[in-house]
Amino acid sequence: MLLVTGGAGYIGSHATRALAAAGHDVVVYDDLSEGFSDAVLGKPLVVGDILDTEKLQKTLKDHAVDAVLHFAARCYVGESMQKPDLYWRVNRDGTRSLLKAMAGAGVGKLVFSSTCAVYGVPDSVPMHEDTPHRPLSVYGETKAAMEGEIADSDVEAVVFRYFNAAGASSDAVLGERHDPETHLIPLALMAARDGATLTINGDDYPTPDGTCVRDYIHVMDLADAHVAGVQRLLAGNSGLTANLGSGRGYSVLEIVEAVRRVTGRPLATQVGPRRPGDPPALYARAERAESELGWRPQFTDIQVIVEHAWRALRD
Repeated sequence: MLLVTGGAGYIGSHATRALAAAGHDVVVYDDLSEGFSDAVLGKPLVVGDILDTEKLQKTLKDHAVDAVLHFAARCYVGESMQKPDLYWRVNRDGTRSLLKAMAGAGVGKLVFSSTCAVYGVPDSVPMHEDTPHRPLSVYGETKAAMEGEIADSDVEAVVFRYFNAAGASSDAVLGERHDPETHLIPLALMAARDGATLTINGDDYPTPDGTCVRDYIHVMDLADAHVAGVQRLLAGNSGLTANLGSGRGYSVLEIVEAVRRVTGRPLATQVGPRRPGDPPALYARAERAESELGWRPQFTDIQVIVEHAWRALRD
C-alpha cells in the first residue's frame, strides 16, 4: 500500500492514477485546501492536515503503508513572498510531521516532490542536480529545507526536482484546477477562452525575447517518474535526487503563440511588473532520471502539452 500526501491536488492526483494503473494499492491523504475529492477518482481518501502527526501515523498503520509519496505543500512563488510563515509551517513543518509519523509507523521509503526553484538563478543552464542551491523565493527556500529534513532523517528517499508542471491527462479526466490560478498555460488558455487579456510579468529579462524561459514538463510524465521512483525503493534499491524536465525552455511569448495556435482564438496580452522571485531562465538536464530510472518524458512538444490542457479546461 502506498500513501500519497496531497494526492487530491494537480500533480498528486495524476500520480495517484498512474500508481493505480501500475497495479499499486493507494490511499490519499489531503486536507482539500488545494485539492478536490473527486480528483482521487474513487481511491480511499483520508481528509487530514499534514501537521496532524498523530492522524498521519494512524493512517500509515491502519493501511499498512509500505512507502509514501509526498506532494502536500504550498507551491506558489508569489504567495510565498507575501505569506512566508504559511510556507514554512505547511512545507517544512509539514515535512517534519510526516517524517515523525513515518518513523512512528515504521515506514522508511519516501518519494518527495521538490522543485527547480531550489536552484534560484543558476550560473548556467541547463541545470544539473549539483547546481548550487540559491533560491530566490520563500517557496524555493522551504523546498530546499524540506530536502534537508529528509536528508537528515532515516528514510530512503527519491527526491524529484521538477520544472514547470503543465498539461492534463490525455483523456481530459484530470486537469489543472487552482483557485486562484497562477500558472501561465491555464491562465493563457482561460484568457483565450474568455476573450480576456493575459498579463505578462515582465518583458525585460536577459532572454532572447525579454520574457521568462521555463522548462514545461507534462504532468503525465511527472506521474510516470513517480511510479518509477517508488518502484525503485520498493525493490530495495537506494534513493536518489533527480531533475525532471524536458531539457528545453520556452519563453512566455512562445507559450502565448502555442495557445493561439491550439485554441484558434486571439489572445490579447499586456505587460505587467516582474514577479518577485522569478529567475530569467530555468531548464533542466535530466539524464540522471533516464540512467537511474529509465525515465524519459514522452510529451515534449509544447503544442501537445497545451492541447491536453485546453481539452481538460474546455471539458
